[in-house]
Amino acid sequence: MSTDDVPVRDRFAYWHEVHEQLWAPYELRREPGSAFRAQVAVREFGPVQVTLMSTMPHTVHRSRAMIRRGDPEVGKLVCFIRGAGVVTHGDRCLRMGVGDLKLYDTSRPYQAVFAPELPVHQLLLLRFPRSSLPLPARDLRTVREALLPRAHGVGALASQFLLQLARQWNELTAADTARLATATLDVLTAALAGALDRRDALPEHTRSRALLAEIHTFIRTHLGEADLTPATIAAAHHISVRYLHKLFHEQGHPVGEWVRQQRLARCRRDLADPQLAARPIGTIATRWGFPSAAHFSQTFRTAYGESPRQFRERPGAVQSRPW
Repeated sequence: MSTDDVPVRDRFAYWHEVHEQLWAPYELRREPGSAFRAQVAVREFGPVQVTLMSTMPHTVHRSRAMIRRGDPEVGKLVCFIRGAGVVTHGDRCLRMGVGDLKLYDTSRPYQAVFAPELPVHQLLLLRFPRSSLPLPARDLRTVREALLPRAHGVGALASQFLLQLARQWNELTAADTARLATATLDVLTAALAGALDRRDALPEHTRSRALLAEIHTFIRTHLGEADLTPATIAAAHHISVRYLHKLFHEQGHPVGEWVRQQRLARCRRDLADPQLAARPIGTIATRWGFPSAAHFSQTFRTAYGESPRQFRERPGAVQSRPW
């Protein structure tokens, strides 16, 4: 959904309607006199609704009057992908920047202000039923008025996972979304449990899947490094190589195969990027961990049925970028 699809004079009112449809009733305000633009893309990850939102600055207020008007009684986790803002709960103000995570409760008042000096902000929002989390509601109250730690541990995992999810948004297929549904809920649960210092209270399968999601994020972050091996991956997560292979075996993908698939996907994305059209294919391959151009070309052909050059030159391969 995009405001570009409606007349300029109606855009902010339309955006107000989109907010109410996707999340809950809110009061929205903005500085008058300037054109407004915003867009959202929505995917369902099992019980979690994930929304990627791009918007110009405005203020969002979930007042008591809005709560009385309608309350879906859900939780919402927000991660800034681009831009910054300030969230107010009562007398407490929290500044958010890229990678910061904030838990909201639709049953509680709050106000969020997008930094007016920045022209565009982008966020990833996870909307979920409170009942989908194996955590008591009283525990969640202790973290909803603070930022989730993102400098280390499971908070860093959740931040990197969501940033990566936003970067790969346009590449995700329906099958990818289905596979990521459980991981998304597990990472969300683990992040909140970590903020509560109650990670040990989570079921074993939830901890294992959250660890696997953490490993996936680590691999995606380090794809361009030649020494990205099962040994280095296991050491970075303080587990044995044998246990690492066990985690991936349970998902049906050997570690090496999964790393290769991710590297190929990055190369394919860059080959389709109009801003990288002048970049040599060998440079793109090296950037994503393929030091041999010949080996990359053969691996790419095996995976996609055509050479990197044929793919790049095929009409329709190059994709335009959203605003």
